[in-house]
Amino acid sequence: MDLNLADEQRQLVDSFAAIYARESTSERVRAAEPSGFDPKLWRALLETGVVEMAVAEAAGGWGAAEIDLALIAEPFGRAVASAPVIESQVAARLLAACGDVGSELLGQAMRGDKLVTFAPRAGAGDSLRLVPAGAVADAVLAFVDERVVAVSGNCQPVQNLGSLPLADITFDDVKILAEGPDAGRLFTAAVDLWLTLTAAALAGAAKKAVEMGVEYAKQRHAFGSAIGSFQAVSHPLADSATAADGARLLALKAACAFADEPDRVSELAAMAFAFAYETARDATNRSLHIHGGYGFGMEGDIQLYYRRTRGWAMVYGEPSVALDRVADARYGAVAG
Repeated sequence: MDLNLADEQRQLVDSFAAIYARESTSERVRAAEPSGFDPKLWRALLETGVVEMAVAEAAGGWGAAEIDLALIAEPFGRAVASAPVIESQVAARLLAACGDVGSELLGQAMRGDKLVTFAPRAGAGDSLRLVPAGAVADAVLAFVDERVVAVSGNCQPVQNLGSLPLADITFDDVKILAEGPDAGRLFTAAVDLWLTLTAAALAGAAKKAVEMGVEYAKQRHAFGSAIGSFQAVSHPLADSATAADGARLLALKAACAFADEPDRVSELAAMAFAFAYETARDATNRSLHIHGGYGFGMEGDIQLYYRRTRGWAMVYGEPSVALDRVADARYGAVAG
């Protein structure tokens, strides 16, 4: 796997990093709490084509590859941005894969007329749990009773320390997009993409958390020395820095697998997600404690990362849930 970025990829990453630097400062992230949604940031991203890029050219989009989406998920994670980028991109891809039946909603999503999100947890009956962006979405794509459906209905926002626009949704308006084996295949592919992009975002957040810890360890002095010179501080940071690089590598490996190793996509996507989750969890925990009491205060930026990374990951579940998916992909699902 060649990790050297092409010129177009570097420009793409730089352009999104610039948007987040301008439109997703820590002050803006705080201002978006507790809903976790910044309409101004979302408009800026829509104008950049963040949804269109995820859709194939044949369906009216820009045709970005999975690796390109993963590359821009990383600065998204570094900024802990208050916008449903990943869910909207996955939803748009899924709509395009459903063909003509999803074309109208896809057009509305790409134009920004409707915010369409994706639920990575399968539902049953007339309800969905912990839908990312469910509190602000106009429609949700989900897998319910062995069908891929687009639903809307009553949402109950979920109060969470991660400050995300999560919602439990009870729906009565259902449009069937796919049924039978095709539905299962489409949903699996969508979950794989969601796991891969979320892994890249978590890796970006972990890397930023380490950088924040390092910077503070250089500034804070105790016993006449910078605390970064103490092994109890520097060694855990070094461990997290190494793990963050590994998480990024694995997320990009999973993204490349969509084109290079399609038979391993589910395995690698779930593996990348589990490792990135654990890496971000540990990196933010270490960095927060290095900041001392300041890290626990709401005025400190590190707590934004500590809370957000856990919220992002738990939308899908504990690492063990992802590791079960890895095992199923490699060895086959356990009967019963």
